[in-house]
Amino acid sequence: MTTIPHERVPLAKRSVWFDARDLWVSVAICVIWLAVSLVGIFGGDFHGNGNDGTSTVIPSGIIVAFFALFATAAVARYGFRGRQRD
Repeated sequence: MTTIPHERVPLAKRSVWFDARDLWVSVAICVIWLAVSLVGIFGGDFHGNGNDGTSTVIPSGIIVAFFALFATAAVARYGFRGRQRD
């Protein structure tokens, strides 16, 4: 007669750091905005000249922050979504 165990067989033991998904997503978002602040401090400006002699200056940090906003939303949506555990 054979018996069937009702307990699951434990998978290979993983480090706690791999299961800390919220931590890694938060670190990624912090690095995105750290890059924005560094570009704001050390980056140059965008200079645009019009045909009629007008010119405009836009700090490059504003342009980078615009794209970082979308990057933050994408990382947060992917990282903080619910996971199915088997």
